[in-house]
Amino acid sequence: MTKAAALQYDKSKASAPKLTAKGQGTVAEKIIEVAKANNIPLHADADLIEILNKAELDTEIPLEVYAIVAEIFAFIYKTNQQSNLKNAA
Repeated sequence: MTKAAALQYDKSKASAPKLTAKGQGTVAEKIIEVAKANNIPLHADADLIEILNKAELDTEIPLEVYAIVAEIFAFIYKTNQQSNLKNAA
């Protein structure tokens, strides 16, 4: 069964990313569809999704996933920066 979660991070408003959506089956497929339609990067990690699916919505992510989520956000930031440089050239 497909599982998905969505995170949001605004460092001016919170000290950690917040879980904004989660689901399984058709709900997960809708989360993925909306992300793709809005060019939001996707990352697949079975262990991470299991932890996030146990967390409460609209709360900061659990402490045990800070490191992996930080790596994912850093990768996305770097990719976006490289894309912006290519588009500016």
